[in-house]
Amino acid sequence: MLLTSFGTEADAGSWLKGVDPRGVKKEDSTQFLKDLIYWRDVKKTGVVFGSLLLILVSLAIFSVLSVIAYLSLAVLTVTFSFVVYKKIMAAVQKSNDGHPFKPFLEMDISLSESKLKSVIQSVLKNVNCLTHELRRLFLIEDIVDSIKFGLLLWVLTYIGSWFSGMFLIIFDIVLLFTVPKVYETYQVQIDNYIGLVKAQVNNIITIIQSKLPFLKKKDKSQ
Repeated sequence: MLLTSFGTEADAGSWLKGVDPRGVKKEDSTQFLKDLIYWRDVKKTGVVFGSLLLILVSLAIFSVLSVIAYLSLAVLTVTFSFVVYKKIMAAVQKSNDGHPFKPFLEMDISLSESKLKSVIQSVLKNVNCLTHELRRLFLIEDIVDSIKFGLLLWVLTYIGSWFSGMFLIIFDIVLLFTVPKVYETYQVQIDNYIGLVKAQVNNIITIIQSKLPFLKKKDKSQ
């Protein structure tokens, strides 16, 4: 599906330009994700965004096994057709072109110990931060933060009753590929509105805390 959308070998080459078979650095992958989210290359972002939506909608309609089987069959059909096409063209043109997927066949996809350690350390760091924050909220270290957390959970109960989990995932993907670009385009206007909302919320919190002194945040230095 992806290769046929580009049409020519030159287009496929431009799509794969910059891909290092030896691996991608963390900084490069982060920048690549940012470029996708902010639509720096409309063609690449469109393909990724459309593919994600197609997979998620398919998962919402069909079983996971069916989706995996059909997607795998589609990928196999495309790669097989492309290889056969390249071999036929090489035979007609009497060229010595190698396998079209040679860089990927030679790519080292094994997990190294150093990479695995860095991933585990990152996951553990995030898990530890999450558990500490949940402990702080559930054990009422700060009344105001726990009240905000409780209100969030209350809202989530209604959202969960209105929408399915798959719909929320699809909605999050749509937000991921739209909100950053919209904010980048209208950042000044959005920041102004956010500032006004924050000021109003802070005023309301100040008024409530003046009426109920026990809601004021404690000084951690004490």
